[in-house]
Amino acid sequence: MTTITLPAVAKLNLFLHITGRRTDGYHNLQTLFQLLDSGDELTFTLRDDSDIVLSCNDAALVNEQNLVLRAAHMLQQYSSCTKGCDIYLDKQLPMGGGLGGGSSDAATTLLGLNKLWQLGLSNDELAALGLKLGADLPLFVRGRTSFAEGVGEKLQPVDLPERVYLVVTPDCHISTAEIFQHPDLIRDTPCISAEQVLTAHWQNDCQPLVERLYPIVAITLQWLVEYAPCQMTGTGASVFAAFPDQTSAQHALAHLPPSCRGFIAKGVNQSPVWAALADTE
Repeated sequence: MTTITLPAVAKLNLFLHITGRRTDGYHNLQTLFQLLDSGDELTFTLRDDSDIVLSCNDAALVNEQNLVLRAAHMLQQYSSCTKGCDIYLDKQLPMGGGLGGGSSDAATTLLGLNKLWQLGLSNDELAALGLKLGADLPLFVRGRTSFAEGVGEKLQPVDLPERVYLVVTPDCHISTAEIFQHPDLIRDTPCISAEQVLTAHWQNDCQPLVERLYPIVAITLQWLVEYAPCQMTGTGASVFAAFPDQTSAQHALAHLPPSCRGFIAKGVNQSPVWAALADTE
């Protein structure tokens, strides 16, 4: 096996509660991560040398700060692997949308190269490595829709109805750091237990602040709520709504405002990356 192609799926935050600020400057949060069946795609091809070379359908993303390259180099160093690879990233998810695309790409890189390089590392090892790059990476490494606590790394799998979602991203880029550092961010939402997840009131504590700072997000939500109850994911800018079927989601997508891009995806309890990995056996 010299080439593997794997998906890197998006996530939604069905709610995002910020329960306090930590002494290290990060925030404690509780969230319900819903994985989707749609996202980016990566192809990994073994090289004859130890180089790691990234290419992408968006050339602007090919730089040393790309999480895909950072994950690949980190894994190579951690495992003392002398093999290299060419990586092609087919980028479809919007940047800065709160959909976890960069983290998902990096997690798929860890999973794909663990297989391609025949490293035999456990999911626990890969998730711990991924956490060094971002709080969302363990979610995508483990590949299960989950209730999350801590900074998002403490995960408990949850089985949810596999609903149809319309995801809409207005034309703006929101800095996660800006939102989490803002003095007006809600930081005192009471904690809920894992048993309360499916019955608790859901909200995104970042949404009121983002709507105020980025009016285009508020305008997009006002448009989408005409079709179904909706909210923002993560720190935005993407917003989403669940629909009873593909047809009703398509109807809303057909009326997408000109300042937005959108896609329809199905919520899944297990990431398609696992089925794709199994196909490489």
